[in-house]
Amino acid sequence: MAFDIEGWYNEIGNGDIIAHHKGAISAELISRVLEHVENELNNREEKSKLRKKVYNVMVESLQNLFHHTENPPENVKLGDIDKKFVIFVLKKETGGEYSFTSGNFVIEKRVKFLKDRLDQINYLTADELKILYQLILNNDEYSDKGGGGLGLVDIAKRTENRYEYSFHNQNNGHYFFCLKILINN
Repeated sequence: MAFDIEGWYNEIGNGDIIAHHKGAISAELISRVLEHVENELNNREEKSKLRKKVYNVMVESLQNLFHHTENPPENVKLGDIDKKFVIFVLKKETGGEYSFTSGNFVIEKRVKFLKDRLDQINYLTADELKILYQLILNNDEYSDKGGGGLGLVDIAKRTENRYEYSFHNQNNGHYFFCLKILINN
């Protein structure tokens, strides 16, 4: 049975939602969302350090979604969305921290790279993450879409939290990649 994308979205979309989206991603959408998030965090009078951290994580995460999302496989029906389909939710958790949860399609050959990079990041200490970040920069270790996982390392350095993630086979060589990032002071 295929992963229930709609059910997952409904599940993560509960609580104190700051921003959410289900559909195609574009540069214009990213600009609107970032402006909304900045205004919302200012209205909530969050501490400057936390506002900056949430905003920076949003910038990097949305850029990752924009640049690394594959089109959905033909067998997955998502209404009239056929390209660059993503889901994301930014919300304030009951403990005061924020979470950014996203989902997007990736092709099978990217799954191993992502899983290996995320496991590596989750295993490393803060100092080791700084070293990995520099190694990626200095070794020009970039993917065909430009990253090498640099954005994921940067987010982990900023948040100092482990990633929660999963991959769900959608057939035809596509997987739905779910990622949760916790952001706290």
